[in-house]
Amino acid sequence: MRPMAAGMTVGLASLLTVAAMATPTTTYWTPAAMDIQAPGVWHITYDSYFTVSHKGPGHGGESFPTDMGLTCGFRISWKALGEAGFDVLEPTDHPLFFNAKIGYPEGALGPHAPALQIGVFDVGTKSGVTDQNIVHLIVGKTLPRGMGRVHASIYHGRAGVLRSSTGEVENTGFMVAYDRWLRPGKFMLAGDYASG
Repeated sequence: MRPMAAGMTVGLASLLTVAAMATPTTTYWTPAAMDIQAPGVWHITYDSYFTVSHKGPGHGGESFPTDMGLTCGFRISWKALGEAGFDVLEPTDHPLFFNAKIGYPEGALGPHAPALQIGVFDVGTKSGVTDQNIVHLIVGKTLPRGMGRVHASIYHGRAGVLRSSTGEVENTGFMVAYDRWLRPGKFMLAGDYASG
């Protein structure tokens, strides 16, 4: 009964988590978020990923590296915003990655206009190994009657680096995300998905 209770606790905690943003600004894992750091605001990130109830690599226990980063927002014009930053992913041999995006917040291009952004992430420092250089276009919109927000994105990166475990090119895809405040400023329900 204890393992089941622990699993339920972890599941509930993942649904009722205080909003956290990684670099680049993310929903939880993907950068498919219409948020941009506010001008002059520096954001420190620490994301640690792990699996539960698995025996280790090769047996379902793989996880993403720990992500430590820094992002800063800036103003491009009175309507357009941007952010730029870096991530250090450990444990890896080439841990440094860069990211940036620019765009218009929701409503900036018209009263009912969605948020619109273009960005790049996972710009690695080791040619042919970590230089994924993923360019993405994001559209985001707040749903009526407090039903949350949806975010959608297409992406394209370097074919020489972005490959499947069988060696096939997987450098183009899409990302989607949803978030909704359950208790404003305290608890948020959020989830995201990336193809490829």
